[in-house]
Amino acid sequence: MNRPGRKPRLAVWKFASCDGCQLSFLDCEDELLDIAGAVDIAYFPEAMRGPIRGTYDVSLVEGSITTAGDAKRIQRVRQRSRTLVTIGACATAGGIQALRNFADIDAFVNVVYASPEYIATLATSTAIADHVPVDFELRGCPINKVQLVEVISAFLCGRRPVTPAHSVCIECKLRGTVCVMVAHGTPCLGPVTHAGCGALCPGYNRGCYGCYGPKENTNLPALSGQLATLGMTRPERLRFYRSFNAGAAPFQEESQRHES
Repeated sequence: MNRPGRKPRLAVWKFASCDGCQLSFLDCEDELLDIAGAVDIAYFPEAMRGPIRGTYDVSLVEGSITTAGDAKRIQRVRQRSRTLVTIGACATAGGIQALRNFADIDAFVNVVYASPEYIATLATSTAIADHVPVDFELRGCPINKVQLVEVISAFLCGRRPVTPAHSVCIECKLRGTVCVMVAHGTPCLGPVTHAGCGALCPGYNRGCYGCYGPKENTNLPALSGQLATLGMTRPERLRFYRSFNAGAAPFQEESQRHES
């Protein structure tokens, strides 16, 4: 990826999001200095001002697509990017704003805005991969900064990033955290959620909220059955799957199954 005579060019792009994943990047602190020494951070509105020029070796994209303008803009970003990495739940699954996908967007707009006629938005909030090819997805709400450094380093070195594919349950075992479902009967999405947070919530005797999205090969119907034995009603289970990653296919399908 590195060309003779210049550093690889890195760009960070924002779409519909809270900026939390970009702040995770800035929170890298010492690591960020190393990254800045290895790459040319050529475009990053959260941290610096600068024009959009030329092409980029690696583009980090935060946020979901919620407007027609952004649907066109992501095409331009893809054209300018040798490698495109989506970061965070908004970019990988539509984010919390994907709750609009299950409702009437016009009803929302009319309730929230005093002059809804000025609002131009799509009926859905969708992941970046629904619009353009994506080279890698880094999950989380927000992302894990250590994983972000690993992803940037991997693509700069021309290798595949090494990020965990196992569930939060493994993280609980590694840190010696007692299972909150088994010990306390606390509803938890840990068995079906990507690792990455260090089992933060179970470490404080709270169930996992699924911030890192569904892991590979999830068995959500089995989890739903277990949640039912813990006393969760069907509507409660539906809401349980509709949070930060409501638009992720496994969570979306299971929540819709609870509507029927």
